[in-house]
Amino acid sequence: MKSANGADRIKQLWDIHVVGGKPFPKKAPAGIRPEIFESWRRSKAFGISPFEVKGSTTETNVLLAEDAMNRKLISVAHPYIENLYDYVRGSDFVIALTERSGIVIDLIGLSGNIEQRAKKSALTIGCSRNENVAGTCGIGTCLALGAPIQIWGAEHYIEPHHNYVCSAAPIKNETGEIIACIDVIGPSERVTDHTLGMVCAAADGIEKEFKMIYAYDQLSIMAAKLSSTLESLSQGIVMIDNDGIVTQTNESAKSVLRLPETTLAGAKLRDLLDFSKSDNDVFSLTENTSHMEMNVTNCKRIRLNLSISASVLLNDAGEKISTVLILEERRTFNKVATQVSGFTAKYSFDQIFGVSEQINEIKQLGMLAAQSDSSILIIGENGTGKDLLAQSIHNAGPRAHAPFIAVNCGSIPRNLIESDLFGFEAGAFTNVNRDSTPGKFELADGGTLFLDEIGDMPIEIQATLLRAIQTHEIFRVGSKVAKRVNVRIIAATDVSLAELIENRRFRKDLYYRLNVLSFRLPALRERREDLPVLIGKFIETNNARMGIQITGLSPAAMQLALSYDWPGNIRELEHVIERAMNLTEETILTEDDLGPEIQRESFAPAEVLPFSRIAPRAPAPTAKNSEERFIRDALVDARGNVTKAARTCGIPKRTLYRRIEAFGIDIKEFRA
Repeated sequence: MKSANGADRIKQLWDIHVVGGKPFPKKAPAGIRPEIFESWRRSKAFGISPFEVKGSTTETNVLLAEDAMNRKLISVAHPYIENLYDYVRGSDFVIALTERSGIVIDLIGLSGNIEQRAKKSALTIGCSRNENVAGTCGIGTCLALGAPIQIWGAEHYIEPHHNYVCSAAPIKNETGEIIACIDVIGPSERVTDHTLGMVCAAADGIEKEFKMIYAYDQLSIMAAKLSSTLESLSQGIVMIDNDGIVTQTNESAKSVLRLPETTLAGAKLRDLLDFSKSDNDVFSLTENTSHMEMNVTNCKRIRLNLSISASVLLNDAGEKISTVLILEERRTFNKVATQVSGFTAKYSFDQIFGVSEQINEIKQLGMLAAQSDSSILIIGENGTGKDLLAQSIHNAGPRAHAPFIAVNCGSIPRNLIESDLFGFEAGAFTNVNRDSTPGKFELADGGTLFLDEIGDMPIEIQATLLRAIQTHEIFRVGSKVAKRVNVRIIAATDVSLAELIENRRFRKDLYYRLNVLSFRLPALRERREDLPVLIGKFIETNNARMGIQITGLSPAAMQLALSYDWPGNIRELEHVIERAMNLTEETILTEDDLGPEIQRESFAPAEVLPFSRIAPRAPAPTAKNSEERFIRDALVDARGNVTKAARTCGIPKRTLYRRIEAFGIDIKEFRA
C-alpha cells in the first residue's frame, strides 16, 4: 500500500508531466517507479487525454463470434474469476478478464458503488484497456510489460482512475505467449499488496489448465494421426498390454484374422486366437522380432497361417508395457517378398522376334495357353528361348501380377533340392537357419513356378513333386502339416524325357502330368528366315546401350550368318553380334567381325558381293528396316530374280514373296 507522502509525490509528478506538459526526462525522477514513468511517456506519445476515457466498445457477440479463443478463455478462466471474487465479494471490487489486446471479455462484480464508478471510467465488456486507449492502467501496462503489476491511484494516467488500485497479471500459453490478462480493480483504501498475489495465483491456475488442454489436444491429434496411420496399413496391427488384452487395433487386423464382425479392442487375444499348436509365444516376448510364422485357429475355428512381427514397448525404467503385433497372411507376405526379391517375369510375346511360321504359331498357341492353368512342358535346345517363352505365357495370363519364380533343377545340390522347393520347418536341419523357411512353391503361390532343366530333377524327388502338382499341397521338410498352394507349373528341358523314362531316370506319370500342353521351340538353324530380324534387333538394342551407330551386316556377313548352324541358337547369335559390335571400328559388320569360328563352321563359303551392297544406310536400324534392306540388296544382286534372291537370303521363295509384299517392295524396280 502506498504511503500518503508517496501518493502525494506521484500526484505532483503527474501534474507536472502529464497535465502540465513538462518534457519527460530520460531517467525517472525520485518517488516514482521507472516502469510507471515509462508508461506515462508511452501514453503521452499515444495522445491519451488525462481527464477522460475515450475509445469504442466492441459488442460481446462480435467478440465471441470472431475468435473461438475468446470463448475458450471465458470457459476456462471464469470459474477461477468467480473463485477469486468470493474473497473480495462485498468490498466494491471488480474482476476483469481481457483477451490478448486488452479488450474486456468477462467482468464480475459490477454492483452498488463500484457500478457507478465503473460507468465513469467506461469499464464494461467490450471496452479496451490497452495503453494506447486507456493509458497507464493495470491491464494495459501489464500487457505492455508482460509481467504482473499493481497500479496505485495517481499512477494511472487518466484522472478518473486515480481512485482505484489495479492488480493485474498476464495469462500465457504453453509457448510463453500472452493470450489474456486478469485484473482485480478496487478502491485504493481496500487494496493490499497481497491482492496481486491472489491474482497471480489465479492466473497461474488458468495457465496450467490451458497447458493441460493443450497437452490433451496434442494427445488427441497424435491419437488421430496414429489411428489414421494404422488404418492406412494393409497389415493388421494389434496392440496388447502385459495381460494380453487388446488395447488398439485397425480394420486390417479383422480382415487378416477373418473376424470382420468381432470387436477386438478390450478382448483377450487368447480368446480370439488359439496359439496351442504354435511354437512361438507372442505374450512372453522381451525383444523385437520379425516375421515369425505361426499357425493358429481363430475363435470361428478358421485356420490361419500368419507372419507376425512384434515390437516390444518399454517405459523409461526399461520395463515392458505393451507389445505391437504386425499381422500378415503368409501368402500376402510371401507375395510381397517375391516382388521385392525380383521374382517377376519381365518378357512378353512382343519380345519374341521372328517372321517364321514356327514362331508365329508358337506365339499364337502361347497366348491361348496363357489363359489356362494347365501344366506346360517346353522342349528345346539350349539358347532357343525357353525361359523367354515361359515368362511371356505368364505375363499374358491372369497370373501376370503374381510371382514368377524360376528354378534351375540342374544347379541345386541333390540334398537341398527338396527343401528349396518345399521349404523346411525350424529344427529340420542341424546347425542351419533356426527359423522356418518357405520354399519356392510357397513363394510362387498364386503365380507360376518355372522348373527349368526338369530332366535333371533327382528321381527320388519326382514323386513328391508329382504329388504337389496333383494335390496342390506341399509338406515342408520336417513338417506333417499340409499347406495349400495355387501354383501354375511350367517345365522346360533340352533333353529327351522319353529316353530318360526308358532309362528309368524320369517318372512316366510325372511326364504325363507336366506334358498337358507342350511347346517345341525350333533351333535357329530350323528358322533361318528369322536371322535378319534377330540380328537387326540385337544391333538396335546394343546401339542404344553402347551409344554407337552400327547400321547392320554387310551382305557377305549376312550370307555367312545364314550359312552357319548356330549350335548355341539365339544366345550364341546375341553374343556374337555384341562381340562384333564391341570390336569393330566401322559402321557396318563384316565377315571378319563375326569371328573365325563362324567362318570356319559355315556349311557354305560366304559369297563376296558387290561393294554397293555394303554402303551404310539409316543411322539407327531397327529389326524391320535391317531385314528390308537385306532383301532389297539381295534383289539388286539377283536383278529381280526372286529364286536367286531367296537363295542369297537363305529362305524359301514363298517366304521371300511374303516379306516382299509386307515391305511393299516393287520387284519391277530391280528388273530394269
